[in-house]
Amino acid sequence: MKLIWCPDTASISYIDTVKSCENIQESSVAELISAMAGGWKPQFIVETWYPGPGGGISTSVGLSIASRHTSARHVCIVSDEQTRIEYTEAMQKVLGVSASTPFPEIIVGEAEQLMNGLVGVDFMVVDCRCKDFSKILRFAKLSQRGAVLICKNVTSRSNFGVFRWRNVLNCGSRVVRTAYLPVGKGVDIAHVAASSSNPNSSTKASPSRWVRYIDHQSGEEYILRK
Repeated sequence: MKLIWCPDTASISYIDTVKSCENIQESSVAELISAMAGGWKPQFIVETWYPGPGGGISTSVGLSIASRHTSARHVCIVSDEQTRIEYTEAMQKVLGVSASTPFPEIIVGEAEQLMNGLVGVDFMVVDCRCKDFSKILRFAKLSQRGAVLICKNVTSRSNFGVFRWRNVLNCGSRVVRTAYLPVGKGVDIAHVAASSSNPNSSTKASPSRWVRYIDHQSGEEYILRK
């Protein structure tokens, strides 16, 4: 099936990610997430990175590409200094030392302390293999415009699924919709509603955005609505 893409931020991010990650195995998750970030047009992207086999540097590459197209701030959280070095080397290997695609800000530390200093997150990707991934979600200071939250490698956590989103998020967060996609080792997605200081105020619904994505490994097509 041949896809005809409209020249929007989602498709541009997707195409650039495909080009950058063409030599990386299991890049389908990165392509999906990059397209979603491009479509959401975030201002502040936060992700976690886990080293070792299947560490998924392609996701960081895809998010960096999306941040370039949307002028978003991009932060990557790693567990320790050694992981920071491994992450930097892996990014440089893919993008090059003097690449036009910006490197994310890399921060090291405990989840609760770090997230208190990161305010206004509207797009977040966490790796379920990280031991404190649930704390990062719980302590996240989300944007008032709402946020898209993504958990990847969900099959590495037994019984982790869509029904658990309300358990890992802050009690003040209102989940609008969730979706699970069997891409890579499983991707769980949640859309958290925008917050309002005036509970009686009404907001106009934004027009829906559709992102079409094909998993090159399985050949399956996914159509996602923002």
